[in-house]
Amino acid sequence: MSEHFGTLSDGTPVHRWTLERAGVRVRVLSYGGIVQSVEVPDRSGHVTDVVLGFAGLDGYVTHPEPYLGALVGRYANRIARARFTLDEVTYALEPNNGPNSLHGGARGFDKRVWDVEPVAHGLRLSRVSPHGEEGFPGRLEVTATYTLDASGALRLVYEAVTDEPTVVNLTNHSYFDLSGAGGTGGHELRLAASRYTPVDGDLIPTGERADVAGTRFDFRAAREVGGGLDHNFVLDKGLTDGPVEVAELYDPASGRVLTVATTEPGIQVYTADHLGEPFGPGAGVALETQHFPDSPNRPEFPSTTLRPGEAYRSETVYGFSAR
Repeated sequence: MSEHFGTLSDGTPVHRWTLERAGVRVRVLSYGGIVQSVEVPDRSGHVTDVVLGFAGLDGYVTHPEPYLGALVGRYANRIARARFTLDEVTYALEPNNGPNSLHGGARGFDKRVWDVEPVAHGLRLSRVSPHGEEGFPGRLEVTATYTLDASGALRLVYEAVTDEPTVVNLTNHSYFDLSGAGGTGGHELRLAASRYTPVDGDLIPTGERADVAGTRFDFRAAREVGGGLDHNFVLDKGLTDGPVEVAELYDPASGRVLTVATTEPGIQVYTADHLGEPFGPGAGVALETQHFPDSPNRPEFPSTTLRPGEAYRSETVYGFSAR
């Protein structure tokens, strides 16, 4: 089911789609592929929205920086100095995070209107990112399929092909607040990650994969998530063909549980310490499944290169329950 959600300044209409299954209701926008809301019950059956979002289109347009619920690309996370070299050619990107490129540049995938068509229990979003968009090479044909499975889990499948060598790293940037209103204080996080990638002052990885043992980055056993995190965790499973569960977020107050399964080798945990009005710091936590930040400049990291004749595919499943 779709409805008109608003109109951009250039006259482009934006629509909102509603998906419902197994007691879960998800609303998705054609603008930015944004997951506007996810409504799920708590242990008492009370239903509320557990992701941060704006009520109207203007909120997303005038407050783009948090990337609330957005499909981010062509390259999620940071690329140092807004440049990378591929096949001995250096590409200059659009710097939008100091000297670096973040989430695809000033007009990444989160600020584009996607074509949307219904599929069984979900939606297929598609667009063509032209050669040179935000500095990235190659004409990239992208689809993102959002579905609800029989349990009410939200499954996100990203696929892409290119006509020239390029780099691709796509993710969803939802901020979760399982309490539905009170922020993430008391939320407990478990991660299947024995290492993380330390960063410099600009949040660019140093190249090291450090052991989490004895540090504040150790979430191998569930504990309160706290704050001060905007870091990539190296998942123990590595890159896999199918989604494997790697994370659990739990709110003891409501009993709501979020599980994350993915094919990706990393997950960025961001505790929203710099989130501004109308939400405020710590209002949600983002769990962004991904390849590692700055991989195009780090040959020791899993590759994000996509070549003609190859197919990019990434899958993440957000499961919801209560206990």
